[in-house]
Amino acid sequence: MSRIGKKPIDIPQGVKVKIEGDTIGIEGQRGKLEFSFSPRLKIKQENNQILVKRDSNSKLDRSLHGLTRSLIANMVEGVTKGYEKRLEIRGVGYRAQLKGKELTLNLGFSHPINFSIPEGITIEVPSPTQIVVKGIDKKDVGEVVAQIRNLRPPESYKGKGIRYIGEYVKQKQGKKVA
Repeated sequence: MSRIGKKPIDIPQGVKVKIEGDTIGIEGQRGKLEFSFSPRLKIKQENNQILVKRDSNSKLDRSLHGLTRSLIANMVEGVTKGYEKRLEIRGVGYRAQLKGKELTLNLGFSHPINFSIPEGITIEVPSPTQIVVKGIDKKDVGEVVAQIRNLRPPESYKGKGIRYIGEYVKQKQGKKVA
């Protein structure tokens, strides 16, 4: 049996869970999320806990069991605490600026890059070289952060670019002069 899948998910106070057929809806103080799970699994709510069960022991059912439990646990955490990822910009003249619902990035190109912020995501710029992405859906936050990072990934010679805070980029040695 899946070690992750058999763990019950505790429901904190103020979180409402609604299970209808093959969808589960979770509503908390930060927002509302829905997820359609496989009909091969059974989800029950008992005593302020969510339990994910499976009928068979096939490889597909075992993999869906742990995945579904993790996704539901992430939804519960998202509507209660939310998710946050931080990016750091390194490079001379590289900076970020927030203008309404757009993030303007100067990344050494001949033009500034305007990144439109999707629904459900909030972006803060505490300093011109830091970006904070917040949201209730873990997948959406990670996807937006990856899109911003891919605009100018860190290069390995001078270390310029956008990187996660705390990310280590191995520096290569440049050409040697004889």
